[in-house]
Amino acid sequence: MMSAPRLIAVVGGTGAQGIPVVRDLLQSGNYAIRALTRDASSSRFRKLQSFGTVEPVIGTFASENDLRATFRGAWGAFVNIDGFNSGEKTEIFWSIRAYELAIEEGVQFFVFGNLDFAYKKSGFRPEFRAGHYDAKGRIGEWILQQNRENQHRMKAALFTTGPYMEMTISYNTPMTISVEDGVATWRLPLKDGAVPYVSLDDCGYYAKWLFDHPERANGLNLEVAIDHIGRDELAQAFEKVTGHPARAINVGLDEYFANVWMGIDPSLPAGYNADPNDPATLSLKQNFSGFWTTFQNSGGNKGVLKRDYKLLDEIHPHRIRSAEEFFRRENEKGIKEGLGTLWDRVQPGRIGHILKITEDGRTGTL
Repeated sequence: MMSAPRLIAVVGGTGAQGIPVVRDLLQSGNYAIRALTRDASSSRFRKLQSFGTVEPVIGTFASENDLRATFRGAWGAFVNIDGFNSGEKTEIFWSIRAYELAIEEGVQFFVFGNLDFAYKKSGFRPEFRAGHYDAKGRIGEWILQQNRENQHRMKAALFTTGPYMEMTISYNTPMTISVEDGVATWRLPLKDGAVPYVSLDDCGYYAKWLFDHPERANGLNLEVAIDHIGRDELAQAFEKVTGHPARAINVGLDEYFANVWMGIDPSLPAGYNADPNDPATLSLKQNFSGFWTTFQNSGGNKGVLKRDYKLLDEIHPHRIRSAEEFFRRENEKGIKEGLGTLWDRVQPGRIGHILKITEDGRTGTL
């Protein structure tokens, strides 16, 4: 036990990933939390406060003064800016400024919530362009480059995630489940590829590990996932856990945007505050076409997106390792929390939110 909890400044604390990160840091007793939020009375900020004392800074990541106030006096920082708020271009600028201002304010260890630079990993092929991935991926590389010169002042690490497995059983996500004639159904433009899904509960553990081991974590790009999960594994795991039939059907991208992901207008900008008239702004259809093309080409941990599962086993021996294990935990968790079985929870009208953007009604809904 440390003599006094180290203060961690969190940007993105009320997001899907931020909540388990704050939870695990606070509940360890080794860390105190200060979190930037637009609304300290929101249900999501109250959720953070249910884990322990969280000091709010009222403001936005798009403000130097608010970022400075968040970082001032903190030992560490966890920064995960919402690209679906800002759009790709703005996210790049404010992520850079967050890193620079953290150094200015004397932060000792900086963890950046990152995504794979899939466009680069593909060999800069245009069909792999996904703005919310590329923005973080570019900045992640930039931070590690800066860290070579700046680590005597502030050490840094990347925490690279991917689609949350919870998105497969949540409302209005790119991979939302539907129940059709008693059959759990996913319609995904995945072909024979795979998605390196991430468990949100495990995110809290990994982030805490980075802060617990700053010397080893310094300069590390910790790329996490449960496993590379294809369509068949997804459906078979759900069926095995719930006892109800399930299927995951491949669809083309045009059909997906026209008839499957009905909760969005695919012509709208991929960031709800992005300028639709800016030539740098991708539409939701452009953005998520690159997203799915990346996963189509990542099957078997041999394609564009890879993970070092041996390293993850070492860091987190009790991590979730399969779709079946994830669904089994979710089923038990739902029953314990009074939400019903996993099968109950995915029925029309009962399916819940996991992403803050859908809960806020900011997804470019029709």
